[in-house]
Amino acid sequence: MDLKSGYPFWAVKNGLMHAFPPLQNDTRCDVAIIGGGISGALIADTLSAAGHEVVVVEQRDIGWGSTAASTALLQYEIDTHLAELAESLGKDNAVLAYRACVDAIGMLEEVANGLGDVGFEKRDSLYCASRRRDKGPLQEEFELRRKHGFDVSWLASGEVKERFGIPAPAAILNRPAASVDPYRLTYRLLTRLQERGVGVHDRTRVARVVTRPRSVDLELENGARLIAGHVIVAAGYEGENFLPKNVASNRSSYAFVTDPISRDDLGVLATTMMWETARPYLYLRTTSDNRLLVGGEDDRLDIPRRRDAMVDRKARSLAKKAQKLFPHLDITPTFSWAGTFAETSDGLPYFGPHPATGPRMLFAMAYGGNGITYSMLGAGLLQAMVEGKPHRLAPLFTFERLNT
Repeated sequence: MDLKSGYPFWAVKNGLMHAFPPLQNDTRCDVAIIGGGISGALIADTLSAAGHEVVVVEQRDIGWGSTAASTALLQYEIDTHLAELAESLGKDNAVLAYRACVDAIGMLEEVANGLGDVGFEKRDSLYCASRRRDKGPLQEEFELRRKHGFDVSWLASGEVKERFGIPAPAAILNRPAASVDPYRLTYRLLTRLQERGVGVHDRTRVARVVTRPRSVDLELENGARLIAGHVIVAAGYEGENFLPKNVASNRSSYAFVTDPISRDDLGVLATTMMWETARPYLYLRTTSDNRLLVGGEDDRLDIPRRRDAMVDRKARSLAKKAQKLFPHLDITPTFSWAGTFAETSDGLPYFGPHPATGPRMLFAMAYGGNGITYSMLGAGLLQAMVEGKPHRLAPLFTFERLNT
């Protein structure tokens, strides 16, 4: 499956940072992870730190799937509003999900600080009403977040214009938020793990999975076998190939970066990411080298050839919208790309075993706009499952939701 189109900036900027050898010999471990992107890396790091013997296998080069196309906005805000989530899951569960995402940003900061040089930067998040009719629901969302202790500020139209220079009926200013280079974070995490003795292998394709009462047998295309107590499928949107029925809908999202812009010209954009209530939404944030990253224009395309043909057109459309908001900036696409992403019906991820595949085969499906945040949380949830322990997020983030 081709998960991206065009020239993802992170891969162009960083290149192939480190060589990981294919797995060619029969191997045993506690946990085998299928997928060498940001989700697999965070999960491997968490499990290894807990004392589990871990092996990671990736069919491409490390980080070359959806991770390379991620725009890596780290927010606690879920694509589904807190108010909407409260209606479907109950207020306590909705607040728990949002608060867990707040915690995840701090956890990601700790991981990034331990590695260094991964482009992690704290930011504010400005969530703007796209139309006048969005102001009322946005204010209700603000009141609910404030009531439950989230760090939010309400900005009327004049305040948005004065502080951020853009026209909007109203906005919520949220903290915490952050950004990161997801490709670099993945490589540095897995390189550190390899140096500590963890098996990390790219260009290693799994041909067949055989689940047994006490183990899982992965038969590789090259004939080698990887036998593990548990297997975690962290293969992004390709993970659904292991399930009898899809649990999410695939979409395509588009993005581009500009040449570097001086921080004086960027102004508040240097420290604030912006997005809007319209769906699909336009979003903007800067990179660590002061490029403006603009994304959105999501559509229902899931055919790589057709998505490829749309990249330049979508980039021009995104640039036009961003230029209208910030006419003083030179918003010209330098690198443009598109990537596959998936949406669940409630905006929450799926972690853990699926009824069709048995208890030893676990999934990490960090779907939606909070993919990296979800992966950080999912790493701890999956650790608890491997160790047979309860976890507070299990009722919210597992396949149990399909039966409710």
